[in-house]
Amino acid sequence: PALLFVFFRCEVGTSHWTQCNENPVKFARFPVTGLIEGRSYIFRVRAVNKAGVSLPSRVSEPVAALDPADRARLRSHPSAPWTGQIIVTEEEPAEGVVPGPPTDLQVIEATKNYVVLSWKPPGQRGHEGIMYFVEKCIAGTEDWQRVNTEIPVKSPRFAVFDLSEGKSYCFRVRCCNSAGIGEPSEATEATVVDDKLDIPKAPGRIMPTRNTDTSVVVTWTEPPDAKELVGYYIEASVEGSGRWEPCNNNPVKGTRFICHGLSNGEKYIFRVRAVNAAGLSEFSQESEPIEVKAAIGGGLLPGVCPELSGKAAGLTERTASWEGMHESSQPIFDTDALLKCNAKFNRETLPSSCGKLESTGDSNAREMVKDPAPQKATAKQASKNSASSLRVIPIGTAPPSPPYDIVVLESVRDSMVLGWKQPEAIGGTEITGYYVNYREVVDGVPGKWKEANIKAVTERAYRIQDLKENMVYQFQVAAANLAGVGTPSKPSKSFKCEEWTIAVPGPPHDVKCTEVRKDSLVLLWKEPVYSGRSPIVGYYVDMKEATAKEEHWRSVNEKPLQKKFLKIDGLTQGVSYVFRVRATNQAGVGKPSDVTDAVTAETRPGTKEVVVDVDDNGVISLNFECDQMSPDSKFIWSKNYEPIEDDTRLNIDTKGGKSKLSFKDLGEDDLGIYSCIVTDTDGVSSSYTIDEEEMKRLLALSHERQFPTVPLISELAVEILEKGEVRFWLQAEKLSGNAKANFVFNDKEIFNGEKYKMKVDRNTGLVEMIMDKLEEKDEGTYTFQLQDGKATNQSSLVLIGDVFKKLRDEADFQRKEWHRKQGPHFVDKLGWEVTDECNVMLKCKVANIKKETHIVWYKDDREIMVDEEHDFKDGVCTLLISEFSKKDAGTYEVILKDDRGKDTSELKLKDTAFAELMNEVCRKIALSATDLKIQSTAEGIRLYSYVNYYVEDLRVGWVHNDTQIKFTDRMRTGVTGEQIWLQINEPTPQDKGRYTMELFDGNTTHKKTVDLSGQDTKENYSSLFPDRARVLGGLPDVVTIQEGKALNLSCTVWGDPTPEVSWLKNEKSFVSDANCILKFESGKNVSFSISTVSTQDSGKYSIVVKNKYGTETSDVTVSVYIPEEE
Repeated sequence: PALLFVFFRCEVGTSHWTQCNENPVKFARFPVTGLIEGRSYIFRVRAVNKAGVSLPSRVSEPVAALDPADRARLRSHPSAPWTGQIIVTEEEPAEGVVPGPPTDLQVIEATKNYVVLSWKPPGQRGHEGIMYFVEKCIAGTEDWQRVNTEIPVKSPRFAVFDLSEGKSYCFRVRCCNSAGIGEPSEATEATVVDDKLDIPKAPGRIMPTRNTDTSVVVTWTEPPDAKELVGYYIEASVEGSGRWEPCNNNPVKGTRFICHGLSNGEKYIFRVRAVNAAGLSEFSQESEPIEVKAAIGGGLLPGVCPELSGKAAGLTERTASWEGMHESSQPIFDTDALLKCNAKFNRETLPSSCGKLESTGDSNAREMVKDPAPQKATAKQASKNSASSLRVIPIGTAPPSPPYDIVVLESVRDSMVLGWKQPEAIGGTEITGYYVNYREVVDGVPGKWKEANIKAVTERAYRIQDLKENMVYQFQVAAANLAGVGTPSKPSKSFKCEEWTIAVPGPPHDVKCTEVRKDSLVLLWKEPVYSGRSPIVGYYVDMKEATAKEEHWRSVNEKPLQKKFLKIDGLTQGVSYVFRVRATNQAGVGKPSDVTDAVTAETRPGTKEVVVDVDDNGVISLNFECDQMSPDSKFIWSKNYEPIEDDTRLNIDTKGGKSKLSFKDLGEDDLGIYSCIVTDTDGVSSSYTIDEEEMKRLLALSHERQFPTVPLISELAVEILEKGEVRFWLQAEKLSGNAKANFVFNDKEIFNGEKYKMKVDRNTGLVEMIMDKLEEKDEGTYTFQLQDGKATNQSSLVLIGDVFKKLRDEADFQRKEWHRKQGPHFVDKLGWEVTDECNVMLKCKVANIKKETHIVWYKDDREIMVDEEHDFKDGVCTLLISEFSKKDAGTYEVILKDDRGKDTSELKLKDTAFAELMNEVCRKIALSATDLKIQSTAEGIRLYSYVNYYVEDLRVGWVHNDTQIKFTDRMRTGVTGEQIWLQINEPTPQDKGRYTMELFDGNTTHKKTVDLSGQDTKENYSSLFPDRARVLGGLPDVVTIQEGKALNLSCTVWGDPTPEVSWLKNEKSFVSDANCILKFESGKNVSFSISTVSTQDSGKYSIVVKNKYGTETSDVTVSVYIPEEE
């Protein structure tokens, strides 16, 4: 028979239940009106049919009657200084503005019992808050009637009741404030008062598919025109039995579900029904029968794809025998939950009266619990075995006492953030908010108090905006609770509004010790109420011996902790300790928490630890025992020291002094520290850590207990053999003589033949398959399935996409490489090296060479050398390039060929590759540089060094006394042949000092240094001696002469000892011949004669004179011209 529902409400702090709807409603939802703003309520529901009225449901969580925007703001708990919402100004209030009409009025829900409207506030609304009047009229008339005649509503949502079923209505809304009532909004379209939501139709196309030996995957399609679906229920039946069993307890959101706990070999049929607020659909058509049997490849093991698991949405696991108890297949309404209406709630009064219906509540009152989260977890876990005690708020409440110690937490030019301490007396019920007033203080005289906030703020920190810079203010704060607003605090000290930095976080609180042992304990705490301007980034824990002085506090951790717990090791047995915690943010470390009570490091007799266990069915559990329990003691399990709110992944079973926490499907979501405390004892507690490694160990052990496996030394792997063949292999630890292997490719078994060569070595446990050639059709999944008695195992390798392409390319490459190596081939490809002489050598290593093999070198496709007579004892082929430079850039290639085949190797020396080679050449040249020498010349002093050869890419720089030299006519640098020099003309005393030649090879700077200070060697200052070799004169700078004439030049040289004389032409050595006669006579007279001048004699001639004190050079330029014909 059809179900109807009756809803009840109760104000928190009272015990009186009030029925919300006079007549039972069909839908499983109902808008409740008549609530008082700001008060909290709890709710419960009873179902009604022809047989009678059900027991009341579980009590809901408390809900405050607040505007949704206000509730969202209060729940967000913003940190200072952004908690301020109200802007305080000094101007007189503007004249009131009548608000405009609301917008976007629409009917969002309509049934035969009520209609729900929603709208948006108007754009024109003035500076004060607005409220709303709702009006209705029968469609087709203009007889508008106000629905809420006495009190306007604040929220832009409203439920209209007392409408005539079957009639059509229109609705409109007006805004109002102190200035008056505004124009109405546009009316809605005519709305018929009737149920708009229908029971969904049955789902279609039920398709079961095989999964494992005990599970089947069921899929279906969504029913047509489905509206507001809650989910689906799936049922299964052994074919022919006529008995249907539910597969899930909670609605499934998607259209796919894995049904576990089926019997292997049995045939099952399945059916599905949908559910929404209007009720359950008809059952779908029954599926085709399917035998429960693992799919090829083994199906999906539990936990491999958690998103497909039947437990992913919090569903209970089914029993394998189908004999266990299950909830009804129809229950959106959980009768067990109705009987346990007190299981999750223990903070507020649970009323004993149910209005017009019978009462089943408990009227005993207890004290209010200050920390709701652990108590909620306590009730939730304890309700699995026994009824929880009910706790209520004391009835005699009063407004709280004044807050105190008002301080400024931050001050900027136009705003200040206040902080204060909670009242000492909160009035018997929790504080709901605070109100802040402020006033200016001018010359010590306070002004009038002004409100800073109209709506209460929940944090003990508040930013007051739009203050005046450098003005002095006083503040006062009043606290409020359900009993009303308390007395304001005394005026604060006077504070000046000026720019300064924010304070650090406040102290953590609720610091306590647990799991105390002889050398360790676990410290827990809660984050500070006030976190400072920036978020808290961590915590520091301090400790000292209980009897030690304050200066003996020491920090336990060097880096801030992100978590709110810490296991402290290294304690001394029998010593008492105290602890405290400090929070830190970007501004710094805050004030420490209150000090804990002294705790003695000791492991008490009878202390037991949490023990992990895996039973024969593979169920993983944590177990804790306690023999010190009182009648009221309870086991409370936590994860990472936080109450376990969501227990859909766990089962907790407590019997007597033993408690077991079992994992339904251990996975990554379950990683963490699991702790258990026993209430009403002297600190009995323990914990167990499940990290990733422990999880893997437990899952492996669980699977091994359920399904014994053939242990593997190595999983299925693939490798490419020398000839390009593909080898698949795995190795088991051991195989008996009865062991066998099946080879599967893409869910089809393959057999030994021309393409596949298979082998099982039972002595070594090696199982392998060799494939002659990898082709495009071979892309897919390869599986080796092993069976050795009862034990089984399998290993798969997926070769698809880029993985397969890479493997195939490698196989093709190896095949080509094998064929290549049958003839002459390269072992090492063509490369380069720079010799110590700064030449470039191209070389490669070859193999399988015979005398008939031709080796040909190419540059830029042009043959440059053929090596016919080779004798490669070491297998190395080389090409030497002397004085390598830019002209040698290009692409070099070597070809090996004979009657067995040919092989090529290419080396590109362009762009980046050429630059890298030149850098190495420059490095070798720089390393070949000789030490700097000093030479005297006619103009002054020359510093020089020789290199093997010079290239333009080698950058040369000179430094004098650590300062880069700027070159001028007096001080210049250059290169002559292999000589790099620095010429200093007309040296002065300022030119003395340390000279460094820097050669930069592109990566590194190489330096050569000489000292001209006159302190090291005589040679360093010999340039100052008058006996150095020099050219005294006689040579012109330029000579222009007609072709065919005779040229005679002479000059005088001097030096002691007599200098050596040599000549250069165009910077190259030049000696006497038949045409040009060079003479040096009497140790001082030098002559230069050319009997018949030709154009080939044009050029730059240099005479170089040298003795032990120095060298000097004099240049003459000869220009030969051809006479014009007459």
